[in-house]
Amino acid sequence: MTLTELRYIVAVARERHFGRAAEACFVSQPTLSVAIKKLEDELDCKIFERGSAEVSVTPLGEEIVRQAQAVIEQAQAIKEIAKRGKDPLAGPLRLGIIYTIGPYLLPDLVRHAIEMFPQMPLMLQENFTAKLLEMLRTGELDAAIMAEPFPDTGLAVAPLYDEPFLVAAPATHPLARRERISSEELKQETMLLLGTGHCFRDHVLEVCPEYARFSSDAEGIRKSFEGSSLETIKHMVASGMGVTVVPRLSVPDEPPTHLRYVPFAEPVPTRRVVLAWRRTFTRYEAIAALRNAVYACALPGVVRLTA
Repeated sequence: MTLTELRYIVAVARERHFGRAAEACFVSQPTLSVAIKKLEDELDCKIFERGSAEVSVTPLGEEIVRQAQAVIEQAQAIKEIAKRGKDPLAGPLRLGIIYTIGPYLLPDLVRHAIEMFPQMPLMLQENFTAKLLEMLRTGELDAAIMAEPFPDTGLAVAPLYDEPFLVAAPATHPLARRERISSEELKQETMLLLGTGHCFRDHVLEVCPEYARFSSDAEGIRKSFEGSSLETIKHMVASGMGVTVVPRLSVPDEPPTHLRYVPFAEPVPTRRVVLAWRRTFTRYEAIAALRNAVYACALPGVVRLTA
């Protein structure tokens, strides 16, 4: 039994597919399949049930996979302890970030990271919150920048900033001439939403809960549309298809002439952006350096949280 074999079974349990698991582990599918079969023979039990469309984990396999994840974490912790004896910032930091933060924070963050700690390159992974939490749990990521709330998975969390929301409307829309807009006024508008899986979609539905009904109802297509990214939705808004809600950092310094961003009236809806990492991750100085790099960014319009 080797760490490599344990990584393989964790990957298959996560992906539910041998081909995708092999890609995630950067090996060929036959290599991964042979290694897992060897481990099953050594343990004299079946870890996976092979189906035509999907792979499932056996009840005994679930326990084995959980233990394998713990072993992988501990092995990584040993490596990190050894690194701390040299330079805690030496070596890459595997950082995850959600889709609605990445495009607006990463360019500035990466530039500051290169300037402040060139010996610690950021290995970036952009994904949904649920996927990033899973990757943190399995040790594939060291830390992640996400928006609360998310399920408590025993992670250490440090607040970064509170980010207000704004309304984006076509320049020709009556709301575009307003200085502030209440969430009540959005009830009568066609709202463009991100698709299911984006945590920012849930934030918007908290501001305008009535759209939760429209977005899951066939009749609601007249009141609500869904897009795959904030930038796609902004283009749809600019073309006159409706309005949307966006986080402050997604607002460009010079908004296009066909689009207007209008602040909310009090109480202004916000989201809290945090840095999360496994409690077993021992490169504390790396986490502190990453937070400092975030605070070195411009972050216009947000409230920084240094506590």
